[in-house]
Amino acid sequence: RVGQSGTGPMENIGLVGLSRQVALQRELDVIANNLANLNTTGFKQDDVVFQEYLMPVARDDTFQRGADRRMSFVWDRATTTNHSQGGITQTGNSLDVAINGRGYFVVQTPEGERFTRNGSFELNAQNQLVTKQGQLVMGEGGPIAFEANDVGITIGRDGTVSSSGGVRGRLRIVDGNQPRAFEKAGDNLFRLMPGAQTQAVASTDVRQGALESSNVTPVLALSRMIEVTRAYQSLASSMERHDQMRREAIRSLGNATA
Repeated sequence: RVGQSGTGPMENIGLVGLSRQVALQRELDVIANNLANLNTTGFKQDDVVFQEYLMPVARDDTFQRGADRRMSFVWDRATTTNHSQGGITQTGNSLDVAINGRGYFVVQTPEGERFTRNGSFELNAQNQLVTKQGQLVMGEGGPIAFEANDVGITIGRDGTVSSSGGVRGRLRIVDGNQPRAFEKAGDNLFRLMPGAQTQAVASTDVRQGALESSNVTPVLALSRMIEVTRAYQSLASSMERHDQMRREAIRSLGNATA
């Protein structure tokens, strides 16, 4: 928390500028992370939500009777995730799966069920369908497993997984029961927000031999990074000029009382 009752105009300018610098630095970090995951399958970009923060002691718009002037700071209130779909790219790999439309794959982790749009799967030593990190991919009846001699794995539009040995299960694809049901849990996974629940996607459109790309738009992200960098540099220059004026004012007052 920044700022206190009784700070003067010169101090307030510095505090407001500092709050803006902190917010810009936070946004720059988020943009950099988005760009770093430009080629991460199923990645969803983040955006920073800013909000005006008024000091609780600010009760008057004037300096009358010594009251505090209204002071407005920049507050990076939250980081939100853009869940819009990325482009679908054909890979030809029978174990690559993309969801066209709503829904998330369900995977089992040591921390419990997690959710992802990254459908780059493979088989482990037990012939179970897993993620590249070894997490079990869940079907409607549990993990999906094959026999050692199974060949010709196919995955239908409804998520049904079959092989030469017959139907092996159906991919469990779920969505949240509210708009902001998921939050990022690291490793390109999501977890449920407190109070949210999952629900099965009624009509799925699963694409075998394809993967969903990151939904980060490189040109927009780079343009925004340049804007934020310039804003930060401009603000830093402005605060330096303010500090110089403050030093000169203090020096002048010192000379006047000498």
